[in-house]
Amino acid sequence: MKLIVINGPNLNLLGKREPEVYGSQTFEDYFTELQSRFKEVELSFYQSNIEGELIDKLHEVGFSCEGIILNAAAYTHTSIGLGDAVKAIETPVVEVHISNTHQREDFRHVSYISSGAKGVILGFGLQSYDLAIQSFLL
Repeated sequence: MKLIVINGPNLNLLGKREPEVYGSQTFEDYFTELQSRFKEVELSFYQSNIEGELIDKLHEVGFSCEGIILNAAAYTHTSIGLGDAVKAIETPVVEVHISNTHQREDFRHVSYISSGAKGVILGFGLQSYDLAIQSFLL
């Protein structure tokens, strides 16, 4: 099975940024652990702070892989374009968030991604990515 994790803005700062919310582990280190845990999955990773690059990546992989795990980060709450891209592709998308966005500021309660996603996982820290991978393996 071929899956890709796509992370949005500021997630390149995991391990440094607000460790009380996001933890102290870098995503690169965590991704290595994911690859070890899910050896049966061809797992790749992409991160960008630029909305258009995230849309381009969805277009690129959205017809060729078996699943996308998308943490659009702050763009989740602002980007109609990313939401439209998720709806435009064939590959199922699981929306992921490290924090429980419903326990945070009101503007984070709205997602432009969810209506096009296969499912949404949030609030389990980095383990949210594990759960998303498992959802494709069921």
